[in-house]
Amino acid sequence: MSSFILGLDLGTTSVKVVLVESDSKAVAASHSLPTVSDLSDVGGIKAKEQDTGRIIDCVNRCVSHLPREKLQHVHSIGLTGQMHGVLFWKAKSGCSWPDGDFFTAGDTSQLITWQDGRCSNDFLSSLPRPDSHVSTATGFGCATIFWYMKHRPEFLRDFTVAGTIQDYVVSMLCGLDGCVMTPQNAASWGFFNTSSNQWNENILRSAGFPVHLLPRCVPSGGLAGKTRSVWHGVPAGTPVGAALGDFQCSVYSCMSARTDAVLNISTSAQLTFAMPADFRPPDSPQPDSPVSYYPYFDSSFLAVAASLNGGNVVAAFVAMLTAWMKELGAELSDAGLYEKLIGCALNQDASDLRVIPTILGERHDPLCLGQVTNISASNLSLGHVVRALCRGVMANVASMMPPERLRQAGVTRIVGSGSALSRNEVLRQEVERAFPLPIVYGQNADSAVGVAMVLCDRGV
Repeated sequence: MSSFILGLDLGTTSVKVVLVESDSKAVAASHSLPTVSDLSDVGGIKAKEQDTGRIIDCVNRCVSHLPREKLQHVHSIGLTGQMHGVLFWKAKSGCSWPDGDFFTAGDTSQLITWQDGRCSNDFLSSLPRPDSHVSTATGFGCATIFWYMKHRPEFLRDFTVAGTIQDYVVSMLCGLDGCVMTPQNAASWGFFNTSSNQWNENILRSAGFPVHLLPRCVPSGGLAGKTRSVWHGVPAGTPVGAALGDFQCSVYSCMSARTDAVLNISTSAQLTFAMPADFRPPDSPQPDSPVSYYPYFDSSFLAVAASLNGGNVVAAFVAMLTAWMKELGAELSDAGLYEKLIGCALNQDASDLRVIPTILGERHDPLCLGQVTNISASNLSLGHVVRALCRGVMANVASMMPPERLRQAGVTRIVGSGSALSRNEVLRQEVERAFPLPIVYGQNADSAVGVAMVLCDRGV
């Protein structure tokens, strides 16, 4: 039988696993499930947390759905997942391996995600200035740890290790006492210098930061260790790659040429293109810039307009309408409502209604809020509103990375991907209006496939 690479993506709302055939790079099997792990905000601090146990349970269920006879021929494992967030655990008891070939979460915290909003602007401005080109924002791992230092220092004393959710799974699979992290995930935490690939330890230590929680850095695409025991049929001693960023892996899965830009709209929205091989980012943060530079592979970088407002904005609109209808005694499923709304907007080709959809702010402008303007008696239909909302989502992305900038960078086409884009024809129409460049769909970005392809291409 052929050998396979197992790729796992621990996303914000779901887990996806794939088996990729080593020789052909074809997907031999895959499975995806929603994590249903969100926890309600505790104490009104704008917290966004997820239940670690539910996420790991979802991982186990997904992998167990793959053909066991193929899992027994896996020769390497790659993991990716949601960036920026932080999970804490105890080194010796972070998980347990009950009877069987899987592990469950042990002494861990909840996952504080990238959507966490507890770090206010005033709090962020009180932090030391990082030696990094990456600005610090709420939801970034180091900012979250600083928040706990100030508001709940006793919480940090309960744990000895920290990492992203994907780093945690790697550590548990390999039986590591600590955590290893690639520059892709480290940069997403902040206070990490991508030129030296080192944490700002002196700056952090001077501020009283618990530097013992910082993971050890290893190269993106390198190994973290080997599986400590059989896992869902995957043999013990199987090499496990150090976890990668889901954004970089999604780009890797669908950027076939350096002249491609990739537009991904799922929960949030990102537009990116590859910088020249000799590019080096600025020495210091540019917090007001809508474009960031993410470490990619082999010391290269991606220019990224990463908007916090994507498919989640459309989902919030649907949720609002659902709540209104429930109050009025009329009920319709989210799926049914979504389909009707798209249909209304497809019948409304244009609208003079203007929607600024930034209800979640943006990292470069966290205080901006959504707006609806130019309201008249003739543009209040659902068709007008949904058309204007979708146009607003794309206009916001285009304001962060205009078409002119893409052309100047040598971009010749845009590869469109992501669940929100694939399900929403109106959104696709608005992409074509906002970006007058050739646009191709169907090469859907897939982080789970991407992380497997990285290991395959590197012979891991």
